[in-house]
Amino acid sequence: MYTFNFEPVLAGFDKLLIGALVTVQLSCAAMVIGLIVSILCAAGKTSRVAPLRWVIDAYIEIIRNTPFLVQIFFIFFGLPALGIRLSPNSAALVALVVNFGAYGTEIIRAGIESIQKGQIEAGTALGLSKLKIFRYIIMKPALRTVYPALTSQFIYLMLTSSVVSAISADDLAAAGNDLQSATFASFEVYIVITAMYLVMSIGFSAVFSMIEKVAFRYPLSR
Repeated sequence: MYTFNFEPVLAGFDKLLIGALVTVQLSCAAMVIGLIVSILCAAGKTSRVAPLRWVIDAYIEIIRNTPFLVQIFFIFFGLPALGIRLSPNSAALVALVVNFGAYGTEIIRAGIESIQKGQIEAGTALGLSKLKIFRYIIMKPALRTVYPALTSQFIYLMLTSSVVSAISADDLAAAGNDLQSATFASFEVYIVITAMYLVMSIGFSAVFSMIEKVAFRYPLSR
């Protein structure tokens, strides 16, 4: 018979909250930077410059067909051989950005290619610059189309970030592992961690839903 005891978890709950904050910070920073990388790579992949498309295609294929854990180990343990040393949290952020960028590129590319050529031709006929055409006629409608897929990818990224505890990053999973090692209350610690990840996922989903209603209402706001 197992006796449940959540007192050790409650005593160390502040450490779990700090770990959750680090998880949110890493995930949000990775989403913002990764989104910029995704937009740039998607624009490059739809360009007419063949060598640029080949490089981006290679990047996407490598990231999408290798485990995230291996990517983290390569950045944290492999790059020092080239003289590039990163702290655990910095390496985790780089790995998350690289991973999100690869998947986000394909999502945004699909949105860009969904824009009808007639709309682009209409923008050209109105005398809009290429930058304005890309910003207002291509990018905004494309982001509106792929927004649900991007938000789902971010939620997945946040949950996947638990893997960064393998390189001693100070995220929620790492804080939970430390607390479990100190208290041996495995069930209690991990059920609380599971609940915290669930709350964060639901919270971000609600925030993204509100952003969608404000930023992507019709007509698209500037």
